[in-house]
Amino acid sequence: MLNIGVLGSGSGSNFQAIQDAIKAGKIAARINCVASDVADAYILERARKEGIAAAHIDCSPFKTKIEGEGARRMIDYLDEHEVDFVVLAGFMRMVKEPLLSAFPLRMVNIHPALLPAFPGLASWKQALEYGAKLAGCTVHFIDAGMDTGPIILQRAVPVEDDDTPESLHARIQVEEHIAYPEAIGLIAEGRVEVAGRRVLIDRGNLSRI
Repeated sequence: MLNIGVLGSGSGSNFQAIQDAIKAGKIAARINCVASDVADAYILERARKEGIAAAHIDCSPFKTKIEGEGARRMIDYLDEHEVDFVVLAGFMRMVKEPLLSAFPLRMVNIHPALLPAFPGLASWKQALEYGAKLAGCTVHFIDAGMDTGPIILQRAVPVEDDDTPESLHARIQVEEHIAYPEAIGLIAEGRVEVAGRRVLIDRGNLSRI
């Protein structure tokens, strides 16, 4: 069973989707704790309502990444709660050392685009402005780059002629709440293997997802 720590900076809707899937018996895991770099992030309230340990972790001295002393504080918190797998759910910082080395290929993220297209911030807006016909979301392992880790799952969303950034983002989020629990469930069952840049998935005898 995976012992998960969730890192988030905002509302935590993906955290909630994962927790709901765990409670429904769809993922062989438990969320041991939630951490946020934002003191009043709603993800912390969501976690406390679920009876899950939740804390604001000071990620200074940097504003856009977690590195050095801030990363060590996060590692201490995750170790305290016996976390062996880390899920980023709207965590708005680049993950750097020593946090990367503490959880090698045991840290995942979801990005609201079909990577490698449109990495970085507001990717749904990037896709719309570029004129893409497909947008979507990507679950991927974390590495040192920005949204560059090996891809686990992707789900596509058509871009409609009358889409606004808000309407497109809303439809992408629906797919995120499907893709993220699915990916974590596959990892928890040992069905995911990383071979260089490729992620190989054993989908044999899947009955729950």
